[in-house]
Amino acid sequence: MSRQTATAPATTPFAFGDQVTVAINVSDFERAIAWYREAFGFELIYKLDDWKWCELWTPIEGVNVGLGQTDDATHGGMSATFVVADIEAAKAHIESMGVVFDDDIHEVAGMVKLAFFRDPDGNALGIAEHI
Repeated sequence: MSRQTATAPATTPFAFGDQVTVAINVSDFERAIAWYREAFGFELIYKLDDWKWCELWTPIEGVNVGLGQTDDATHGGMSATFVVADIEAAKAHIESMGVVFDDDIHEVAGMVKLAFFRDPDGNALGIAEHI
């Protein structure tokens, strides 16, 4: 499988800013904040208790994680995959918290290693290491 890299900027119908927030629905606001901080080391940027919404800083420039409490038990098809330097070390840390991964680490030959799991609310998450 070959890897393709864009040689020119994408043409977009409007201008984008320099930040994206990955919004994740959770059932227990405080538990979710603690879990994401422990699992990934994310830091709280701000918290709106009345709205049950917060944003967490990630070490990826321009990418924040937003957590919002909802009573809606349905979970969408959104999945965030975080690139890590050492997938085995990241997987071991997350497993130490009692998380069970969906399967073993999979490798796409010459490209990436991948592993997937769920947060306490059932949201699909992944970690990836570029090869």
